[in-house]
Amino acid sequence: MEERHILFGKYEMGRLLGKGTFAKVYYAKELKSGESVAIKVINKAEVKKEGMMEQIKREISVTRLVRHPNVVELKEVMATKTKIFFVMEYVRGGELFAKVFKGKLKEEAARKYFQQLISAVDFCHSRGVSHRDLKPENLLLDENEDLKISDFGLSALPEQLRNDGLLHTQCGTPAYVAPEVLRKKGYDGSKADIWSCGVILYVLLAGFLPFQDENIMKMYRKVFKAEFEFPLWFSTESKRLISKLLVADPERRIAIPAIMRVPWFRKGLRRPLAFSIEEPISDNTEDDDSVSKTTKPSSPKFFNAFEFISSMSSGFDLSSLFENKRKPRTMFTSRCSPTTIMAKIEVVVKGLNFRVGKVKDFKMKLQGSSEGRKGKLLVTAEVSEVAPEVAIVEFSKSSGDTLEYAQFCEESVRPALKDIVWTWQGDSFNYSSNVKIEGEECEKCQPHTA
Repeated sequence: MEERHILFGKYEMGRLLGKGTFAKVYYAKELKSGESVAIKVINKAEVKKEGMMEQIKREISVTRLVRHPNVVELKEVMATKTKIFFVMEYVRGGELFAKVFKGKLKEEAARKYFQQLISAVDFCHSRGVSHRDLKPENLLLDENEDLKISDFGLSALPEQLRNDGLLHTQCGTPAYVAPEVLRKKGYDGSKADIWSCGVILYVLLAGFLPFQDENIMKMYRKVFKAEFEFPLWFSTESKRLISKLLVADPERRIAIPAIMRVPWFRKGLRRPLAFSIEEPISDNTEDDDSVSKTTKPSSPKFFNAFEFISSMSSGFDLSSLFENKRKPRTMFTSRCSPTTIMAKIEVVVKGLNFRVGKVKDFKMKLQGSSEGRKGKLLVTAEVSEVAPEVAIVEFSKSSGDTLEYAQFCEESVRPALKDIVWTWQGDSFNYSSNVKIEGEECEKCQPHTA
C-alpha cells in the first residue's frame, strides 16, 4: 500500500505537475475541505545561492496584493529550514499555450480570453504591479475555460522604480517583450505589459507570432519598428485594435481605459461573478417617505463615552475602538444631531449619483451607479452616539474596489460634509480652540473644552 505524504498535517501531496530551475509544483488536497490545490516547493539553498530570495519575497507580496478572479490565487505560504511552500489555487485546464499550439482560435474565443486578460492586468496596474512576463505559457485556464494569470516571479512593484520613475531591468520572453524594454533606456512597466497583451491577442487570432525570425537580432529589429503583417482572416476591427496595441512608441500606445471603450472589445463582455454586489440594496424610490419613516428610532447605537474621551489623547484616532481589518473604514465625529447627519449624507451621495437604500436604525446603504474594477461600489454609512451631543459617523466598504472607495471618501465625501464635521479620525485636534475648516466655522460643531 502506497504511503501517504502529508504536509504540515494539512495537505496530502500528490503527483508532480511540473518543475523549473528552483521549484517543483505538485498536486495536493487539503485534508479538512478536500479542496484541490497546487503546491510549489522551492529549494531555499538554490534560491539563496543564486541571490533570488528577494525575488521570491516580492512574488509573495505581489500575489497577495492582486487578488482577482483572473489571477491564480496564492492561498498561503509555509516554510521549513530547507524549503518554501506556495499553496496556490489549482487550475485544471492547463496553459492557454496548449490551445494555441493546436492552431488559431475563433475570434469569439480569442476576444473572451483577451477581455479577461485586460481585466486582470488593469487590476494589477491599479495596485502598482507590472507583470513583465505576459505570454500564453503564463496564462492558465480553469474548468470553466476562464483565464488565470500565473507566475509573478518577474513582476515589479513601485519601489523598484528608479529616480526617473522608470524600470530598468531587462526581463521577459523576447517574442513578447516591448521594444522599450529591449532598448535598455528605462520603461513604464504597465505600458510594456500592454504591448505583451497585443502580442498575445495576435497569437490567439493567428496561431503564430507577429515578430519571428531565426536570427534573434533581425527579430529585434522588427520589434523596434513594430513591423508585422496581418493574416487575411483577421477582422477589420481586430486589426484596428492590434495596430493600436503594437505601437513602438509607448507614449502613443493605447491605454487600458481606451481599450475597454473599443466596440470590438466590449462585444459580449461579461463581468466576473466575483465582482457582483454581495449585499442587496433596496431603492427608496418606491416610498418617498421611507427616509422620514425610518429615521425615527429612539436613538442610534451608543458607544462607551469614557473610552471615546480617552481616545482624544491620541489625536482623536479611534482605530483602537473600531479597528476591523476586514473592511476599509472612514470615520468622523460631529456635534450635529443624528437625523441631521443622515439627511446631509443622503443629499450629498445622491448628488454623486449614488442610490440610497432604506435607512434603518441610523444606518444606510449607498450604491454607486458606475461599474468599477470590482463592480459597483457599495458603502454602508452609520451614525452612533458617544455622548448627548457627540456622534460618530462611520463609512465602510461592503463591496467594490478598495482604491475606488478611498477615492470616494477622500475626494467626494470629505469635502462635501465639511459643514457637519467636528474632526476626522486621525486628524490633529486642538482642544482649546474652535474647529475651523477652510475658514468656515460650524456653529454646531464647536468642540468641548478638555
